[in-house]
Amino acid sequence: MKPRVCILRTAGTNCDKETAFAFEAAGGDPELVHVNRLISSEKSLDNYHILVLPGGFSYGDDIAAGKILANELRCKLNQGLKRFIAAGKLIIGICNGFQILVKSGLLPGNDTLEQETSLIINDCGSFLDEWVYLKVTRSQSHKSQVKCVWAKDLPEEIYLPIAHGEGKFVVRDKQVLARLKKNNQIVFKYSDNPNGSLEDIAGICDDTGRILGLMPHPERHIDIRQHPRWEKTSGASLGHGFLIIKNGVEYAKNNLRG
Repeated sequence: MKPRVCILRTAGTNCDKETAFAFEAAGGDPELVHVNRLISSEKSLDNYHILVLPGGFSYGDDIAAGKILANELRCKLNQGLKRFIAAGKLIIGICNGFQILVKSGLLPGNDTLEQETSLIINDCGSFLDEWVYLKVTRSQSHKSQVKCVWAKDLPEEIYLPIAHGEGKFVVRDKQVLARLKKNNQIVFKYSDNPNGSLEDIAGICDDTGRILGLMPHPERHIDIRQHPRWEKTSGASLGHGFLIIKNGVEYAKNNLRG
């Protein structure tokens, strides 16, 4: 079975096609779906195994990055999303998609979809476009384990590109940060924090480990030749981003039906 992947798009989304390519390369069956087709019930999330919120500048990032599409998810697709999550399905939000997930309340996740975290303007005050090293956060009690299904069996440090102006991760209060740590919901940390994110946080998951949001772009490093120094690398043929996407596809293939 090829897991069916909904690549959600709207005005301003611009990373949807390469994200679809990455999921197809990993063994998924991706489809580009405009949000209006879900809102009108022309399409249903019930028919997919993975929901992807790709990068870009949804609705031109008016008001704040990802805010308008986040409101549409929370107010117009609330029940469909709740069924999707309750069915044990997967969600990943990349860059603008991460901004959407936190502003919709889907991350870190609570019953009321109240926003508890955000991604704000980088400390440098400008857009960042570079490659970064990320540390994969392990369980505090079992150092060899990770909570997030998307991060299974990743190397301790991975290399991915970033491209964002509002990537500084912040929390509402100390209690939210404490919960993220206690529940092992911090998935990725910057090795050299480029944007001023709280405690170097680059990606988090929900309490189930099935919903992931991250600022770096895994779909832009699915082949080793996309690495800026690929000629000096040896052994591996796959990019670190491919490993993340493949984890999601394999989880859906092995655990989801229908």
